[in-house]
Amino acid sequence: MEMVQIPTDREVWESAIAHYWWDGAILVSRSKSVLRTVPLMQENAALIKRISGGKPVKLLIYLANSPRPDKATRAFSAQVLPELYSSMAMIADDRLVILIMRLLFALKPAPIPMRSFKDAVLAKEWLMHQ
Repeated sequence: MEMVQIPTDREVWESAIAHYWWDGAILVSRSKSVLRTVPLMQENAALIKRISGGKPVKLLIYLANSPRPDKATRAFSAQVLPELYSSMAMIADDRLVILIMRLLFALKPAPIPMRSFKDAVLAKEWLMHQ
């Protein structure tokens, strides 16, 4: 799978951890290969709230390989996730990335509907039914 290209025909927002743009009613994210920290996640959450008008949105995220965040960052992310997103479809061709995402929520269920895909069409279809 090739990483999705950042579009040039619409507004694109960038944070330290990802690029974002709208594809209809779905917010699309192309993540960056950087270590997530609480300050970076706080900045990113503020950006998502500005983009979405403060309402949880459906997210289609193209995952990049990145270092595993520390416990505090994982806890912050799990806490803020339902404030930002109503559902999340993850696209990754690296099985390890998908495995890590599943492990993050193995002990405690994900606070929103989440599913991993290799195909963006199937991911968008699933999101539209959430």
